[in-house]
Amino acid sequence: MITTPFTELFGVEHPIAQGGMQWVGRAELVAAVANAGALGFLTALTQPTPEALAAEIERCRTMTDRPFGVNLTILPTLTPPPYDEYRTAIIESGVKIVETAGSNPEPFLPLLHQHGIKVIHKCTSVRHAVKAQDLGVDAISIDGFECAGHPGEDDLPGLVLVPAAADVINIPMIASGGFADGRGLAAALVLGADGINMGTRFLATREAPIHQRVKEQIVANDALSTQLIFRTLRNTARVADNSVSREVVRILGDGGQFADIRELVAGARGRKVYEEGDIDAGIWYASTAQGLIHDIPTVAEVIDRIVSDAEAAIRSKMPLHDAPHT
Repeated sequence: MITTPFTELFGVEHPIAQGGMQWVGRAELVAAVANAGALGFLTALTQPTPEALAAEIERCRTMTDRPFGVNLTILPTLTPPPYDEYRTAIIESGVKIVETAGSNPEPFLPLLHQHGIKVIHKCTSVRHAVKAQDLGVDAISIDGFECAGHPGEDDLPGLVLVPAAADVINIPMIASGGFADGRGLAAALVLGADGINMGTRFLATREAPIHQRVKEQIVANDALSTQLIFRTLRNTARVADNSVSREVVRILGDGGQFADIRELVAGARGRKVYEEGDIDAGIWYASTAQGLIHDIPTVAEVIDRIVSDAEAAIRSKMPLHDAPHT
């Protein structure tokens, strides 16, 4: 067993987290992660209303009696969701762990801490991590350039970002972006992190509530099977390579603006990918870790494998050459 400040703070067995993923962070997956001894997060905005989120929290509780959290990502939009109401639903449901991302978490911290809620804030740079620590968050998730979703604009990979952050962060910190196996966990610990956060690896599990064709596509893809969209808009996002993401890159590269690609990147189209298995229906998120994913096991199998391989790597001080598992 690998014990770190992360496992001790959040009361979990393994230093592994399943971060919030839009349309994916649902009770089936989160409960499976929790039951396997890691920390899973429901995604608040996957649920259409705060009431629906409260119901999903209760549904998750029927599947596990272990700790889990809720991700609340706050982004500037023309028609923002009722963030305060989602926050209230989290508090009233008795959840004790929240992952924040996007905007500055400062306005949310006093009330969350007042109700005994520990806050992990997701950052993409050392300077933002330091600021979040100074604001009083309980833990940091530091996202390298390899990650799915929004890696920030510094383009700094985890091999440099994680130890740079570890030099100045003195609260528990997990590393995110490109992690999928035991070698990654061992490396993250050596670099100064207290655990790892994974998204894409958990997409390709039996419990992930997405279409089987998406899982099989992740296995078929390699580390180069992503596109960086929104680069010219200074809002970079790493997504799976498909006809839609390539078209978005082309339009923006030719001088297009967000209005020109709005319909292509609509969330409803991405949701269709996960629900119907049409890989080219819209934008969907995946990281460079696709190149390390060779099968579709259960969540418990993934976590057990990663922990045992990391322990072996740490003991032997030799690299593990991961081969496809059957």
